[in-house]
Amino acid sequence: MSDIAVLINTAVAVLAAVVLIVRFRVNPVIALIIGSVYLGLAVGLGVEKTVETITSGFGEIMVDVGLLIAFGVLMGSILNQSGAIRRLVELLLKTFGPKRLPYTMGLAIGTVLQSIFLDVLLVISAPLARKLAPKIGKLGTARMATAMAIALECGIVFMVPGVASLALAGLLNVPLGKMLLFGLMLVIPTIIISIAIMTFLFRRGFWNEAKDEDHTFVAEEDREGEEDYEDVPGESAGPARVPAKDGADLQPSTVAVAKRGGKEFPLLALFAPLLVSLLLIGAGAILQILEIDLPWLQLLGEPVIALLIGLIGTSLVTRAAIGQSRVEEAITIGFKESGQILILTGVGGSLAATVKAAGLGDILGGFFSASTVAPLLVVWAIAAVLHIAVGSVTLSAITAAGLLAPIAPAIGLDPVLLALAAGAGSLFMVHVTSNTFWLLQSLLGQSVRGALKSVTVGVSVASVVAILLIMPMSLLF
Repeated sequence: MSDIAVLINTAVAVLAAVVLIVRFRVNPVIALIIGSVYLGLAVGLGVEKTVETITSGFGEIMVDVGLLIAFGVLMGSILNQSGAIRRLVELLLKTFGPKRLPYTMGLAIGTVLQSIFLDVLLVISAPLARKLAPKIGKLGTARMATAMAIALECGIVFMVPGVASLALAGLLNVPLGKMLLFGLMLVIPTIIISIAIMTFLFRRGFWNEAKDEDHTFVAEEDREGEEDYEDVPGESAGPARVPAKDGADLQPSTVAVAKRGGKEFPLLALFAPLLVSLLLIGAGAILQILEIDLPWLQLLGEPVIALLIGLIGTSLVTRAAIGQSRVEEAITIGFKESGQILILTGVGGSLAATVKAAGLGDILGGFFSASTVAPLLVVWAIAAVLHIAVGSVTLSAITAAGLLAPIAPAIGLDPVLLALAAGAGSLFMVHVTSNTFWLLQSLLGQSVRGALKSVTVGVSVASVVAILLIMPMSLLF
């Protein structure tokens, strides 16, 4: 089959999947499988080879990242159950003060807290951010909403163990330690620069408090005369309301308060296992880069072992803080949350395997053989277009990365840069098709117009900043 025919059929397969998802509301998993089947048959792989490619692609990526995603989500669910996120935000406020809060909270969410499932992290932290926004000043709501949007979305695609970063690393065979180091180098400046740019725009009149904030919503949430309390739900049915110490209503929740002997359990102890697991992964990557032979540390630095240690440690520490029943409840929730992520990631691997088998890598490798910057821009653009159409950061990132994955070895491009570029592109134009958009709009007291500025424009700025930082990295690594 001619190169043009392969390119056309690949484009048809991807576009068909997008149309099925957007126009006909077909589940993304089913749509991607249909696209993979069409592509395999259209390029002449045959029925048996097509099915074999789809199933092997699914299995290969599960081998690489299946346990990592499960361990990360379970760890996050347990931390959420302990109430550690609320306490961390309060600590950041006390330590750094209100003026620096958008940056400190953004960096915390974008790095350390990425084991938390995104929607859970958002629901827990957004009410606190909304309550603290007035302490920042006139543009408090705008700055906090933007900081949260940028940090949440950047974290899941750049920072291990964010679910999209794990999926991208597995899809492109990037060592997880390497993904952690490169992602950390990218996510910190991206968050800081993007928040600074948006703050500059807000101060130049980009934000209109009268039109961009939902004052009715805020007024209802800031009722006076309510008693400040923390209610730990018992065994009775139905969620309890858990206001923060300053009176901010944290929405209906089943989060327990981690206490021991009448005092809150040490926050550092709750996060210590997660931090240890990330340090072990980083240490393993450094040993590999420096070619140092320390078998015991290499074993502990293997991502699966490191995250397993973190999960076991988190379970034990949290059990001492809130009890075994709460930990078991958190694990049950974590299994439910990880299921859809695992299936979607695996199906993305199926499409990538089919694209590779079709020979697209050899074709595109010839187009981009003279430059490593061009494919990074292409994968960024493909991921951006897919995200605008579909509204899923993870889906658009892994689909775009899968399309160009075969060319990386041919042109000497480090796959980690391709993974970061796909993640950056998938951040472009988070809008009304995204669940995150509506959660940020409602939980932070914004109008739809305001959310389009803080979320859509803010995260798009981060997308552009990230790819502008990635391109110079391609010249150095």
